[in-house]
Amino acid sequence: MKIAVVIPCYRVTRHVLDLIPRIGAEVELIVAVDDACPDGSGRLIEERCRDPRVRVVRHERNLGVGGAVMTGYGVALEAGATVLVKLDGDGQMDPAFIPQLVAPLQAGMADYAKGNRLYDPEGLRLMPRSRLLGNAALSFLAKLSSGYWTVMDPANGFTAISALALRHVPLGKVDRGYFFETDLLFRLNIARAVVVDVPMAARYGDETSNLHVIREVLPFLRGNLRNFLKRIVYAYFLRGFSVASLELVLSLPLLGFGVAYGVAQWMESAALGESASAGTVMLAALPILIGSQLLLGFLNYDMQNEPRIPLIRLLGAGGSAASTRGP
Repeated sequence: MKIAVVIPCYRVTRHVLDLIPRIGAEVELIVAVDDACPDGSGRLIEERCRDPRVRVVRHERNLGVGGAVMTGYGVALEAGATVLVKLDGDGQMDPAFIPQLVAPLQAGMADYAKGNRLYDPEGLRLMPRSRLLGNAALSFLAKLSSGYWTVMDPANGFTAISALALRHVPLGKVDRGYFFETDLLFRLNIARAVVVDVPMAARYGDETSNLHVIREVLPFLRGNLRNFLKRIVYAYFLRGFSVASLELVLSLPLLGFGVAYGVAQWMESAALGESASAGTVMLAALPILIGSQLLLGFLNYDMQNEPRIPLIRLLGAGGSAASTRGP
């Protein structure tokens, strides 16, 4: 397999020149994408880096980290790469981990591999508490929206993807901001690609993150909700219809009726100063109980519905034509 590394470059001049020499010989191509970096990361690499594997690509305007990665992916695909690794330029990711990261793809076990810093309990001590709590919340939202319930640490950008899987993702629709990694997971699920976590150690140095947490909260919530609704509609009503689809269809109105009726009766009883009758309580409680059981049944089915067979085994090394459409 021809392995290519994509490095999105934005204000990484303090670290990127030290990072590139540490990328092992297993990598044949390094694409550094200068995302209109005000510090001139691309120019710095061209002037001081003598590694023949490096190719610098420049954006005239800033497209965001997702946009930079998508550009790098496109260049690497055109160069014939079969495995594409995303490596941040701030030095937080250790290039020595690349062979372990790409191993599941080389073995035909997965289409997409991502580092998981949350696997080792001892390693969690190195992670700042704010990041740990944020990762826990993001992990739940990512599971819900992407359908990959066994995947953790969605904020980890140390990833590897096969060219075959990437060709089944509409790159033009992938989010251009910091949400792009979670958005990519959602689109990989639609393509039925297999995703695995690879345990890795957490590394924290003097790098400065360009992520503004407060600014990104609403886009992350909005993006996860949008992808969750799209995935449910596409997977359970357009592409297929199963018992889980019926469970979801029946659970929502039952829950809605039970809660609305219960609240209305409670307010009426409170206003009159009277206790609700047993029949009234059951009429509110029974739909809630049945709806909850149906919803839990749907979630259980959804958790078991993760892709299990890699695309490389379903489609062969050549695969099918690139997918340019999708939710």
